[in-house]
Amino acid sequence: MRALFAVALAGCSTTAVHGHAVTLRPACGPNTIWNGASCAPAGDAPKQLAAGAAAVAAQDPEAIAAAVSAAEKSGPLDYSSNIKLWEERGIGLAYGDDDPGAKTAFDMMLALDPGHVLSYQLSPKATLVFEEVRKAQPIAPTIDVNWSRGQKVGDPLPIDIEVVADRKKFLDRATLFVRSRGESGWHATDLVLAKDKTVVLPAIHSDKPVSLELYLRAYDSHNNEVLSWADPQHPRELALRYEPPTPWFRKWWVWAISGSVLALATGVTVYELTIAPPDTVGGSATVAH
Repeated sequence: MRALFAVALAGCSTTAVHGHAVTLRPACGPNTIWNGASCAPAGDAPKQLAAGAAAVAAQDPEAIAAAVSAAEKSGPLDYSSNIKLWEERGIGLAYGDDDPGAKTAFDMMLALDPGHVLSYQLSPKATLVFEEVRKAQPIAPTIDVNWSRGQKVGDPLPIDIEVVADRKKFLDRATLFVRSRGESGWHATDLVLAKDKTVVLPAIHSDKPVSLELYLRAYDSHNNEVLSWADPQHPRELALRYEPPTPWFRKWWVWAISGSVLALATGVTVYELTIAPPDTVGGSATVAH
């Protein structure tokens, strides 16, 4: 199964599809990020946010602000770190009696993760402000990823990607991750959300049905991860049916040749029966004595 996409990248198909044909690159491994050219080491934002969590426990707004600022500068942030940053920022601002600033931070946190909640062990100075924001039920950013049914092995694979909701206007680009079930590693392709509404993945070549696994990550203009559609542990699946190649004796050109031969044979028979001169000529001969 591992060779499916390696072959697919070099393969071609005559099936007509509409969309932006893309190539696939190996996905980056843990603790690395794609910088547009290669997989680079990730920053130390998690370390800075751990310091921020300690400052939250100490209810020290200045230390919280310092840790959050350091984490922001060490980005880009992965999805969980991005949520944590806005949570700590909101708590720190609430502890510093900046309720409007805290509401803005919590609103951003809920835009990233609408189901997120604060620990009940926090001071009411933070939790009361958070509850005011949460009751407003902000609209979550949403991306739809769809494909048509009945796609098959050997054909290019169009995937429709649409931004449905983006009230913060932070859905800038995305990376679509894909692999065939059974592969250990993921492949990835990068796209601009405002532009690439349909991407066409390379055809997969196999001699049996294939189940394709997919998930997507969206990023803001600073390359911080802001949305997760499915995930590596729970990907969506696209089933590709397999159609065996047509046996040679059933192909159209075989029947065309056979038809031509049959027509030629029929013509010869008709000629032999109706037009061709006979082997003997009737009549009589008189011999003079």
